[in-house]
Amino acid sequence: MRPSAGADVTRLWAHYKRDADADARERLILNYSPLVKYVAGRLSSGLPQTVETADLISYGIFGLIDAIEKFDLDRGIKFETYAIARIKGAIIDELRSMDWVPRSVRARAREIEGAYIKLENALKRVPEDDEIAAEMQITVPEFHAILAKLAYTSVVSFEELWTAGSDRDEKQSAAGSLKDETAEDPVTVFESEEIKDILATAIERLPEREKMVIMLYYYEGLTLKEIGEVLGVTESRVSQLHTKSVLRLRARLHAAQGFVPSA
Repeated sequence: MRPSAGADVTRLWAHYKRDADADARERLILNYSPLVKYVAGRLSSGLPQTVETADLISYGIFGLIDAIEKFDLDRGIKFETYAIARIKGAIIDELRSMDWVPRSVRARAREIEGAYIKLENALKRVPEDDEIAAEMQITVPEFHAILAKLAYTSVVSFEELWTAGSDRDEKQSAAGSLKDETAEDPVTVFESEEIKDILATAIERLPEREKMVIMLYYYEGLTLKEIGEVLGVTESRVSQLHTKSVLRLRARLHAAQGFVPSA
């Protein structure tokens, strides 16, 4: 997944940034293109089969080009870290613009988030599936069926946690929090750090298995199938745990920001 970062690549960077050399730019794109395939592959595992990985790769290439053009060699961060965020952001932005998630599914997701907020405030603990189902006036099997439908949205939803409660047109992806500017707006920096703290706290409060799924999937890079093998459960069960954890996290961020989801 990681491209080489030897002396040749260092010279390419210097040549491109100093002379704006088009050939150096193309060679950098070629060198780092495995990052696009890696990110697209990770995202595609949680999306419907109708979403082609090749399409995700084409969206991600624009993110890689943007990252190469805007990367500041003097910032002291690894290019791979910066680029992955940009690539992921470009893919998520394109998926969002396609509006591939049915409105009824989005409404159900907001309904579940609202139930989580209401019950957590009332019970002072994480609500169980049967309690959420009762709040929504449906059966537990019906609740699980809804989670299955929402599974395809949860990967994208996690990437948009940074913007929970924002209006659609004002949303900023996780990649957007890494703006390549010399002087960052102190208010933006504060809000970004605050959201990180809220998200970290929310992850810590997740039920143990859901927290494990989040950590293994997003931080360790395991697939849902591999996580199932670690936990000794089926891949569909891991998908359900993943979906519930993302909905819980979105609900807690909404609550922290004073935003109540509504269908």
